[in-house]
Amino acid sequence: MCGIVGYIGTQAAKDILLAGLEKLEYRGYDSAGVATIWEGKLNCVRAKGKLHNLREKIQGIDNPAQIGIGHTRWATHGKPEEYNAHPHTDTHGKVAVVQNGIIENYRELREELKGRGHEFRSDTDTEVIPHLIADLMTEPMVDAPGYMPLISQFFEAVRKAVNKLEGAFAIAVICADYPDELIVARQQAPLVVGFGQGEFFCASDTPAIAPYTRAVLSLENEEMARLTPLGVEVYNFAGDRLKKTPRLLNLNPVLVEKQGFRHFMHKEIYEQPAVVRTCLEAYFNREWRPGDNQVPPINLGINPELYTDLQQIEILACGTSWHAGLVGKYLLEQLAGIPTSVNYASEYRYAPAPLRPYTLAIGISQSGETADTLAALAMENQRRTGLSAAYKARLLGITNRPES
Repeated sequence: MCGIVGYIGTQAAKDILLAGLEKLEYRGYDSAGVATIWEGKLNCVRAKGKLHNLREKIQGIDNPAQIGIGHTRWATHGKPEEYNAHPHTDTHGKVAVVQNGIIENYRELREELKGRGHEFRSDTDTEVIPHLIADLMTEPMVDAPGYMPLISQFFEAVRKAVNKLEGAFAIAVICADYPDELIVARQQAPLVVGFGQGEFFCASDTPAIAPYTRAVLSLENEEMARLTPLGVEVYNFAGDRLKKTPRLLNLNPVLVEKQGFRHFMHKEIYEQPAVVRTCLEAYFNREWRPGDNQVPPINLGINPELYTDLQQIEILACGTSWHAGLVGKYLLEQLAGIPTSVNYASEYRYAPAPLRPYTLAIGISQSGETADTLAALAMENQRRTGLSAAYKARLLGITNRPES
């Protein structure tokens, strides 16, 4: 999953962007880049490979810009090369975009934009977004008789663009002609906005901004935000202003550090005994005593309707969560005696299992925001809506992010 970081405020943006990208290394990546605005010009620096390659390229550049976006890419469209790395820009180098997700209708948009004179320089789906925004910025602001936009032409172009995109995506956008605006939008991919003292942040996951602020706002699907030095405004894709309240993170930044281990995976392997003990303690019924048949030893706090007369379990997950599901399958079948299947959520969305009665679907997501897993659970709920009680949707989500 790609990583996104954005900043607007009073500090040098490049340092905050690089530090935030380092916090997102756990997602895996093959290239990285940042884009900033200084003295009316868009500056974009990208590098293939690890973040130290990007840092070395940036260190030699004097750039005190106070607005910028950064990205770590995990290749989907186009091989891992510098020209495919984010941020991507439009033909004239005015608009820069970073994206987490997949634009499913990018081919149609690409051909349409090429026909209008836009020049593409990458193999990615993301590159259509800055070209589309730049194209829409040339359109008149009037959508209907008497229509008067409340905000900038830049914001309006981004709003129109996201309504043309199909797929799951989170984006952050800056424009050289609007150096005091950072626009973000979410559709089925995680994105949070952070509130500081005279500065504002955005990221695809909270560890990237936790060192700077505890006040965050998670955008919902079809929501976008306008970040300026004066504050944050939230809108839906239709352009309606929304009232949203930030929440305080209950997160210790130390917990997401490597703590001396070379890799996060190495750290997580050594943490397993403590994690298992903590999980058991969370669900162990302290009122239970050996030989007590009246009080169950374990209290999962799950509605009995989820497991009453249960005959099948389907686990939906991606990546390392899928591997955790394989362990869960073993335990459920050996200890509970319930037939269990483990499915890649990305595949399940397009080839779901036949409907069976008394089935529990368990979605596993470390972040609580894995787009394919959320979509698979939503599909499972939808295709069982209106069926008999035996086929009623039974859905359970497992995540290590209580705020998700």
